[in-house]
Amino acid sequence: MGVSDPVADMLTKIRNAARAGHEKVDVPSSKLKVEVVKILKTEGYIRNFRKVEEDGSGCIRVFLKYDDNETSVIHGIERISTPGRRVYSGYKTLRRVYNGYGTLIVSTSLGVTTGRHAREQRVGGELICKVW
Repeated sequence: MGVSDPVADMLTKIRNAARAGHEKVDVPSSKLKVEVVKILKTEGYIRNFRKVEEDGSGCIRVFLKYDDNETSVIHGIERISTPGRRVYSGYKTLRRVYNGYGTLIVSTSLGVTTGRHAREQRVGGELICKVW
């Protein structure tokens, strides 16, 4: 049986690997997941990522980032919009995550972007997740 929410599954794998202190984690690939991981990299939550082809199925290898004290840079990662409850927001009502210390990831008509960039571009969309 397949996963009902692949993005939430990816976020959970990243969260669990970060808490366990793993260097990397592999997640099944999709276009949306690649875009989310790109944002995590540009915002500094992960070191790097790489698309890996294994037995014909694509995989994303996410290399996690830790600070000097060996604690994960990702303190929390939470799915907002789910398949059973989609959450949308206009650009005026996009909320900040932890008073600006976190990042909101939004799927807009211009593509997947951060909440800050969506406000600057004056576009709203579906709230995918928040990271802090």
